[in-house]
Amino acid sequence: MPDRAKILLVDDREENLIALEAILSSLDLVPVRARSGEEALKALLNTEFALILLDVRMPGMDGFETAAHIKRRERTRNIPIIFLTVVDSAPDYAFRGYAAGAVDYLTKPFDPWVLRAKVSVFAELYNMNKRLAEQASLLRERLTGELPPGAGDHASVLPELSRRLTAVEDELARMRELVRKSQDQALAAPLSDLTDRVTHLRAGFDALS
Repeated sequence: MPDRAKILLVDDREENLIALEAILSSLDLVPVRARSGEEALKALLNTEFALILLDVRMPGMDGFETAAHIKRRERTRNIPIIFLTVVDSAPDYAFRGYAAGAVDYLTKPFDPWVLRAKVSVFAELYNMNKRLAEQASLLRERLTGELPPGAGDHASVLPELSRRLTAVEDELARMRELVRKSQDQALAAPLSDLTDRVTHLRAGFDALS
């Protein structure tokens, strides 16, 4: 079984972190706390995250500055960020959030169901990307290194890898329908990227078949 997706929760208030963990408790993921922007950046050094829920208003390094550091790092720049802030925030907060690289922006108090649904989809997209990368790596290893000389045309390898890719394609189709019904534009870009990767890998399989 693959490792469960990890979600980084960044908020300087303990009660907010407890509330976020409670909202996400029904999902099959691992929440990781950070009480400041500095703590968040340290956590990102050694741990891979599927998503970051980032509070805007924090003492010291605020959410916008934290996001800027995250997006400057090669290792973390592609991790999706959802900004969280109170409803009476400055009018330009949403614009600044998207400009800082956030994929979405929610105001407190937010609907727990909406947050849970968004996090769930991003976690699924992350897991699908991981599985797809593993299948692509396995294909490369089998075709370039593991098969002994004279082993033939890889006929014993391709059917199993194709079966696994078909499972990913079926899951991706389900995700596309889910996103279409939700009309959540924040998910359009990562879903499109994943679709392109699946299409390219399938084309590689078809060329070898």
